[in-house]
Amino acid sequence: MKNAFWVPWLILVATRCVAQSTAPTWSHQIAPLVYSNCTTCHHPGGAGPFSLLTYEDARRWGQLMAAVTASRYMPPWLPEKGYGDFADERRLTNEQIALIAKWVQSGMPRGDAATAPPPPTYSETWQYGKPDLILTVEKPFTLAASGTDVFRNFVLPYPLKQTHYIRAMEIRPAAPQIVHHANLLIDRTASFRRSHPEQWKDGVPGMELEVDAGNEFDPDSNFLFWKPDTPVLVEPDGMPWRLDPGNDLILNMHLKPSGKSESAAAEIGLYFTDQPPSKQPMLLQLEHDLALDIPPGERDFLVQDALRLPVDVEVLGIYPHAHYLGKRMEVWATLPDQQKKWLIVIPNWDIDRQSVYRYRTPVFLPKGSIVHMRYTYDNSSANAHNPHAPPVRVKAGNRSEDEMAHLWLQVLPVNTPAHSPDPRLLLEEAWMRNWLDKDPGDIIPLYNLGSSLAGQGRYQEAIAVYQHALALHPGDERILNEFGAALENSGDWHQAQKVFMNDIAAHPETCNARFNLASSDLKHDQASDAERQFRTMLAQCPADAPMHSGLGLALETEGNTEAAEAELRAALQIDENDFTALFNLGDLALRANQPEKAVGMLEAAVKQRPGDADAHQQLATAYALSGRVSDAAVQLREAIRLSPANPDLHSLLAQALAGTGQFEQAIAEQKAALRLRQNNADDWNDLGVLEARAGKITEAREDFLHALRLVPDHAQARNNLQHLPPA
Repeated sequence: MKNAFWVPWLILVATRCVAQSTAPTWSHQIAPLVYSNCTTCHHPGGAGPFSLLTYEDARRWGQLMAAVTASRYMPPWLPEKGYGDFADERRLTNEQIALIAKWVQSGMPRGDAATAPPPPTYSETWQYGKPDLILTVEKPFTLAASGTDVFRNFVLPYPLKQTHYIRAMEIRPAAPQIVHHANLLIDRTASFRRSHPEQWKDGVPGMELEVDAGNEFDPDSNFLFWKPDTPVLVEPDGMPWRLDPGNDLILNMHLKPSGKSESAAAEIGLYFTDQPPSKQPMLLQLEHDLALDIPPGERDFLVQDALRLPVDVEVLGIYPHAHYLGKRMEVWATLPDQQKKWLIVIPNWDIDRQSVYRYRTPVFLPKGSIVHMRYTYDNSSANAHNPHAPPVRVKAGNRSEDEMAHLWLQVLPVNTPAHSPDPRLLLEEAWMRNWLDKDPGDIIPLYNLGSSLAGQGRYQEAIAVYQHALALHPGDERILNEFGAALENSGDWHQAQKVFMNDIAAHPETCNARFNLASSDLKHDQASDAERQFRTMLAQCPADAPMHSGLGLALETEGNTEAAEAELRAALQIDENDFTALFNLGDLALRANQPEKAVGMLEAAVKQRPGDADAHQQLATAYALSGRVSDAAVQLREAIRLSPANPDLHSLLAQALAGTGQFEQAIAEQKAALRLRQNNADDWNDLGVLEARAGKITEAREDFLHALRLVPDHAQARNNLQHLPPA
């Protein structure tokens, strides 16, 4: 009997000794793996339900670690390998998963503690250091211990009077364990706060928000998306985002009950940079929520969308989104040569592990590529995530138990031809047309399509879109205002003013239409009417910088210089970066023969609107009057780049170049002006002067004679001709 048990016991001991001799240890293999992949969430105070910073922690949870890594539930990483090369990939290799399993099976040995790497440290305050600005949710929301998911929107007004560019952001929830994820939206006009005057301080319920971008094309361009394992969002080089005085940040939080009542609040830390963006990315959306009508029991419900790209782009990041019935997500591009390029595949969607995925290297898609989205949904009892038992019919909606079929792409337009429209406007147009193909009566894409067409200078097309929108949505304030603006820009300013007045009559509290009416009055020499409109608006909104600067411009036009300067300075007290105030204070300084004072104002104006040719031209004038002729030439070259068909700019540059003795270049610029307006006697006279100064007497004589053929009594040309040496 002894021998029957003795031999197996010897075999067991020998086997265990071999296993222990080759078993991985915490100190040597497991700690580095855990620190690299797990502890961003699993540390004290982190979003994970327990810490894994120490050997004791890991030993306690070792069996669970082996199980969730073997199933690939952890680390949270949904994309299928080989269908997109993503930065910060958290997928464990098969070898790493087997290593964790072997460590657990071997009894989780510690190894030599002295050789273990030091655990990472996680600040109890700000991971990225002290922020330049901290915004705080003033009134926390109390989340019940149980129940359905909650979406809450907290408005955080931007309190500074200066524009700042944001290079990094950190969100610190008061109770991170209840925050599934959060999105941050920029509300340029505080429209959400105004539309919820009684609620915004307490937080507004809801998942999807609608904010007004204002009168300028200002698309969302950055993924301001937070989840527990990426607490600091650092923007790529050249792509900070902007906050202006009067802006609001809206923190949209997805909250999940934890089993006890919790206080939902947060701080947002913002980190500034002095460098404005040098790249202009844009977020594009594919979606087809109208197709979501999923019968109970349906296991393979398909939703698709596709968008043709009108310009070359680089895809920087991707964010797929569905709710609990989402099953499989596929996104790819069909290139113009019919090649298929995969962007992402998620074989087993899980709303609790969603994320923004950024490509390690941007994915180039040429003009004409078609981006395809194909999502599959499972509304059967076999879907463990199904919130309904038994299953019920599910349609699109903002509740988490409803469904969504959304895909966001962050793209950077590239290879943009010179003098072409802003490529983001072309992308916006393509996106809105695609949206309208699915839902022709939706006011949002109608409004945005009209705006994108107007932004490209296609005013008649924009007018047609606005007229169609008004037929479907009579009296809509925003549509009326944009319709009037398109009429104004098309040259039909009388009709535009009627539209603005109709908008004001229907919506007496509106500022947009009143502002545009006042601006139209100014443009068409009706300064007193403009003054009246601006004063009416200031009675409603005394702390509005554009209204003060608009009033200042009206007063300046009326010749009331002192009052005009006071209003323009009042605008700068509210917003030191108000372009209209800076530009017109510079203009007033030039008129007062104070070029040095004008330089300061106009340099600030150019910084605010580097794409404004008039600002560069005025700054060039200020530089020239200050004796800085070379600097004036630089500004004029930039103005010509922005407005190459303006003959005055070429003529001014010719004068600046002549002032520095560069006569050949000056002559070339004056000839460029003449190519744009061939029958201008003054230009021919100026060319003759330049060629005479360059010693080209024969050419100068012909130039003066040409000027006289155009205008026989041109005194300057006749005088200059008489002073030339005889032939």
